[in-house]
Amino acid sequence: MTDKRDITVVVAMSGGVDSSVAAALLVEQGYRVIGVMMRLWAEISNGEALSNKCCSLESVTDARRVADALDIPFYLINVERPFKENVVDTFIQGYSDALTPNPCLACNRTIRLGFLFDYARTLGADYLATGHYARVRQVDAPQGALAAWDGLDYPLYQLWRGVDASKDQSYVLHMASQRELAHLMFPLGELTKPQVRDLAAARGLTVASKRESQDLCFLADNDYRRFLSDWAPAAVQAGPIINQAGQVLGQHEGLAFYTIGQRKGLGIGAPEPLFVLRLDASRNAVIVGPAAALGQTELTASQVTWGVRQPPDAPLQVQARIRYKAHEVPALVTPLAANRVHVQFDHPLRDITPGQGVVFYDGDACLGGGVIDRAV
Repeated sequence: MTDKRDITVVVAMSGGVDSSVAAALLVEQGYRVIGVMMRLWAEISNGEALSNKCCSLESVTDARRVADALDIPFYLINVERPFKENVVDTFIQGYSDALTPNPCLACNRTIRLGFLFDYARTLGADYLATGHYARVRQVDAPQGALAAWDGLDYPLYQLWRGVDASKDQSYVLHMASQRELAHLMFPLGELTKPQVRDLAAARGLTVASKRESQDLCFLADNDYRRFLSDWAPAAVQAGPIINQAGQVLGQHEGLAFYTIGQRKGLGIGAPEPLFVLRLDASRNAVIVGPAAALGQTELTASQVTWGVRQPPDAPLQVQARIRYKAHEVPALVTPLAANRVHVQFDHPLRDITPGQGVVFYDGDACLGGGVIDRAV
């Protein structure tokens, strides 16, 4: 058996409690641990960079303090350019195309599981660890939905949900392939958030009670309307609010400020409550209708990845989640060409939103997922 002292683990540190406890647990387990923090892109205002909340001076100081307490090396690396190109620009383009993008998916795909993963390997790391609430399991024989795949080589590694259902982050990690899963560690996967805070306090980590950041990290002022007005003015041009019959009912402030299923903030009167049904970029129009018109039973998705080495070669029955905080529902996934799928739900869903992720599960196992193109 390999001595853990001979195994190098790079821990992605953010200065928060989760990544700090992940690093502490790995040190206590005997691994050779290296802390790495990424400096991400931040807006420039009046010639000065605004603070990115994920790598503010305070966060860097907190991460370095934890690394010093754990007596591990700590590196701060610059990923501003790839973050801007792959995450921020994708976010801007998505809203310009009348989508509702999830930048966390782009960040994990290209930055954490791309740039940072590759950087960790150049340091000679055997594993990259993060503070995500998720798990990796090795599979030695077909189980559940895996039996639908033919010709898979075993063992395989599978992404699993974190034990803490309220914190599970497998949704935003669904793009992890065998290449990454074989070299990923999630030390918090078997823990709950309260347990993590207790572990931090017991170890005297100064970040034990640090508040979580729930907002987009590159919005220094938390105002995505202001950000899009500055960076994507075409996405915030006023236009008509139209019902299904084509009647103009009012004016919207910009497609970027509306999402599927929205009721509040429309500023229009009608005999019955109206909801946003879709965003029509070609007409710069918000299409509204009654609640009964919201339900859709199908979608198509692109950029689909599977945790195994190949997509299924036949339709697959799964549990599917269409938003980070949504519940899974039964669905039939049919693979299409060019890393796309068609998804058929057993019952209509009211809030299928192009730009968000659709992720597939078999029990606790995350099979993969993609980005919603459109509801059918």
